[in-house]
Amino acid sequence: MEVSRIRALRGPNLWCRHTAIEAIVSCSDEAHTLAQLPGFEERLRARFPEVGPLRPDDNEGVVSLAHALECAAMRLQAEAGCPVSFSRTAPTVEPGTYQVVVQYSEEEVGRLALDLAATLCRAARDDVPFDLADALHRLRELDEDVRLGPSTGSIVYAGVARGIPYRRLTQGSMVQFGWGSKQRRIQAAETDLTSAVSESIAQDKELTKTLLHAAGVPVPMGRSVSDAEQAWAAAQEIDAPVVVKPRDGNQGKGVAVRIRTREEVIAAYEVAAEISSDVIVERYIPGHDFRLLVVGKHLVAAARRDPPQVTGDGKHTVRELVEEVNRDPRRGEGHATSLTKIRFDDIALATLAKQNLTADSVPPKGTRVVLRNNANLSTGGSATDVTDDVHPEMAARAVAAAQMVGLDICGVDAVCETVLKPFEEQAGGIVEVNAAPGLRMHLQPSYGKGRAVGEAIISTMFGDGDDGRIPVVAVSGTNGKTTTVRLITHLLASSGLRMGMTGTDGVYIMGERIDTGDCSGPRSARNVLMHPDVDAAVFETARGGLLREGLAFDRCDVAVVTNVGEGDHLGLSYISTVEDLAVLKSVIVQNVAPHGMAVLNAADPMVVRMADACPGAVTFFAADLNNPVMATHCAQGKRVVYVEDGHIVAAEGENQVRIALSAIPLTRGGTIGFQVENAMSAVAAAWALGIDWEVIRRGLATFVNDAATAPGRFNVFDYKGATVIADYGHNPDAIQALCNAIEGMPAKRRSVVISGAGDRRDVDIRRQTEILGGVFDEVILYQDQCQRGREDGEVLALLREGLEGATRASAVEEIRGEFLAIDTALSHLQPDDLCLILVDQVEEALAHIAQRIAGD
Repeated sequence: MEVSRIRALRGPNLWCRHTAIEAIVSCSDEAHTLAQLPGFEERLRARFPEVGPLRPDDNEGVVSLAHALECAAMRLQAEAGCPVSFSRTAPTVEPGTYQVVVQYSEEEVGRLALDLAATLCRAARDDVPFDLADALHRLRELDEDVRLGPSTGSIVYAGVARGIPYRRLTQGSMVQFGWGSKQRRIQAAETDLTSAVSESIAQDKELTKTLLHAAGVPVPMGRSVSDAEQAWAAAQEIDAPVVVKPRDGNQGKGVAVRIRTREEVIAAYEVAAEISSDVIVERYIPGHDFRLLVVGKHLVAAARRDPPQVTGDGKHTVRELVEEVNRDPRRGEGHATSLTKIRFDDIALATLAKQNLTADSVPPKGTRVVLRNNANLSTGGSATDVTDDVHPEMAARAVAAAQMVGLDICGVDAVCETVLKPFEEQAGGIVEVNAAPGLRMHLQPSYGKGRAVGEAIISTMFGDGDDGRIPVVAVSGTNGKTTTVRLITHLLASSGLRMGMTGTDGVYIMGERIDTGDCSGPRSARNVLMHPDVDAAVFETARGGLLREGLAFDRCDVAVVTNVGEGDHLGLSYISTVEDLAVLKSVIVQNVAPHGMAVLNAADPMVVRMADACPGAVTFFAADLNNPVMATHCAQGKRVVYVEDGHIVAAEGENQVRIALSAIPLTRGGTIGFQVENAMSAVAAAWALGIDWEVIRRGLATFVNDAATAPGRFNVFDYKGATVIADYGHNPDAIQALCNAIEGMPAKRRSVVISGAGDRRDVDIRRQTEILGGVFDEVILYQDQCQRGREDGEVLALLREGLEGATRASAVEEIRGEFLAIDTALSHLQPDDLCLILVDQVEEALAHIAQRIAGD
């Protein structure tokens, strides 16, 4: 069993809407079905009892090693605590080769699970040991390391519940919510509105106290010191138990509380000075440690924090009691779990010494043993929710403190006997405020109920009804995608929207190309969705990107499928038939938003069938309203777009809007059929997004389809009285559409320049020249630079075979090199001739044609 071509499908894909790992699994040995491997399943279950049922293939009813791998990879993740539930194994056209798909919640964990599952299956096959405990430990450890921590996770989950899309920008806690101009970003519990100035103030404990005191908020008085003797002098001035802490600190690091003696103060100063050169000595306020969480202008949660402690039982040492507490599965090493393990370090030992204890002491039964004087969860403390008990005046003081510092999310640390009374009635006060406060204690307190703090934060970032989304249009199909994408983009831009667009020639933001090359995949689309100046986006969604990674978005507002026809790129990546291709193209339709629209070509039966999978509404388009699909849809009062009496007609029930084809330059007065189809689909998409009809009319009239704006898409040039058309048509359907258009154009003599892509099937390469041979008088064949796995001259031979029996072509010439072939064709032209040049290197070839025309 060989596992190869492992892909991470990071969005909705051919198999499911989940993120998933896809692998090609080849079983070269004929005995790869479990029926041919006696005892394999028993050995597999002995090593991993929770593997679950091994499911047979839908068609063959047999279970292979690939199925075992699939089930093991999913169940290993599930046993490690990952929320996964989907997996599938599909046979390919190659005997013994399968596509295995397994959902993941974290990509790295999914990849490791697949690797461990392969090791497990081989161990069962070869009857050798497999360390299940170690495998699950590795998965859990990796999952804890890479998944979002509880604070960030709570905000993300709250956003997802609101339907707000998100994307992790780093391996850490930097997350983007929403798309384009509606996006917001967080870093853990900080938002993009948390100012660096406010954060700096919060880190400066003395400045914070000064500001809070000025605002009338009770704070413990004290001062900053720069050496140990100054610290002792400040303690003497206060003449009460004091707190010594670094001026710039967080998570309670370097804080010593309730100390009196010179020795304690000097020792505490040395610890604090390791963290900050400035140290604060301030009055110790007796009472409990409370954390008040302020979000916006509201107190949303409060918790009493208790220091890490154990209770003696008269039998076990302090160290043993701590080890027992640390076995609690809620306690981990970092912040990924709801509680942190209690640490035995110098601070813990010093705290024990103050209680006349050591790590090896056996405290009497019922004795409370404190391991630290501060109550931070990061040091092993616990929390009790007291949100419902907070006095309104205390809540107001906490909000005032947050606003004085300028923090939109603020953890306010208060010390007092109870939260039931105002600070002034019990000599309590606020000891510090914190930017990016930890949320664990409020989400999963040790005692009491958790609070919806993630929801509160999301509510301050996005108003009611705002899901952070911009309109997204996805366009797929065999032909016409690029022109349709450009036309829809132009129509939306005409309405004033700042547009982002991806296609086979680059990424465009507000008309400026910011990336070049084939950008019709999900990576380019994700980059557009991340751009802050984009109000709406239109994505060309090609088969390659869908297969490699899935979609860049969870759902779209409009999905346009131009056609499937005879298909293209068949035989690649196990997309072997037109039916396979149609299923792949339908992924964008399956992921239309419930309020969205699918725009489908009613003249293509493969596309029509996609309507059943659409969660939203459907607009059908076709030139002929009498098409049965169109007629039925129209009779039901649903949206249709068709051609009638020289107009594009958009109809819904009794309502109609008519746009003259003569006012749409792209269609050349309606004479170019495939451009009429492109215009109809673009009109339907703009209609679905609520664009004003006058804006649509103006956009159609002003759309320019030349080599600069739509390179390789029926670009027309005049050359010495002849007509030259350059197009990127590269499959039989596109060639037929071009021929249909050109047959309606007057010409004395027609010539064509063509090559063929080596990664197409033989039948598709031949078919192109079979079509051309019936329409053109002269055919110039050329071999392009990239043969894509073909032998030298092999593609030319197939093109020649397609011309055998041609009904019109009387002259055939072979040229090596695209530009030389173009020059040859141009040199043959006479006034009133027509030449179709099927370009391969689109931009370079168009530049060459323009240069020749300008030079001559």
